[in-house]
Amino acid sequence: MGSTMSATKPSDTTGDGDAKGASVIVNAIAVLRTFTADEPLLGVTEIANRVGLHKSTVSRILATFEQEHLVERDAETRRFHLGLGLIAVAGPLLAELEERRVAYPVLQELTEQTGETSALMVWNGSESMCVEQIASHHQIKHTTPLGARYRDAMSSSVQVFLAQEPEERVRVLLRSGAITYAGLDESSLDAYMVRLKDDARRGWAINYGETSIDEVGISAPVYGHRGDVVAAVLIPAPRFRVSSDRLQALGESCAVAAQKVTARLGGRGIRSL
Repeated sequence: MGSTMSATKPSDTTGDGDAKGASVIVNAIAVLRTFTADEPLLGVTEIANRVGLHKSTVSRILATFEQEHLVERDAETRRFHLGLGLIAVAGPLLAELEERRVAYPVLQELTEQTGETSALMVWNGSESMCVEQIASHHQIKHTTPLGARYRDAMSSSVQVFLAQEPEERVRVLLRSGAITYAGLDESSLDAYMVRLKDDARRGWAINYGETSIDEVGISAPVYGHRGDVVAAVLIPAPRFRVSSDRLQALGESCAVAAQKVTARLGGRGIRSL
């Protein structure tokens, strides 16, 4: 369902004035983006190798971040992980994100009904990002951490968002690698476009173990008042708990939940992608 985003490689050389300031900011953002849900703990050398910066540059950036509590150092390994200071930065945005606020009670209801984790995803143009989650009460469950980003073409939420894009833009995103698709060629690209149309007719998108063999992802679109897709409701679940019959039931439940969020947003009641 998910994938890890590679940070954009920054420049380790800087000019004067504004150019130097911009380069420092780009480098700092690149360092932050190396931390993911799959790899929350990283050392200076690992980060330096991934972003293409000298270790001394990375160390200076991390030292500043540590002072501001944007990163913290693990007591045992001395490696770094993201810090609670980021919540203070992101908090105002999340508080003002209307989709997140209105979706919360619907996600709670969906998790109680299905027993599986539910999440709300938004789109930034080339990634599906998690902004809310209600975890399953099951001991074995799949979760989508807040802030997790997905750009695999087979991710169900990515399918939902791509289905609203013009076909040529979808082709450009996949051909450029902005959206990842293993072994992509023109034949598989054409087949993927058909898949998006099938998702639209069904009313929800499915990822049945295609990005992670033991996980199923089901997503349905949330519409805004202009009739465009503004978010997606996602159900991630362990594959062993999802038979073909239950897959249909989960899809229908996900679509109903997405329609409820749409209604709460004052969106248009469109029933397909």
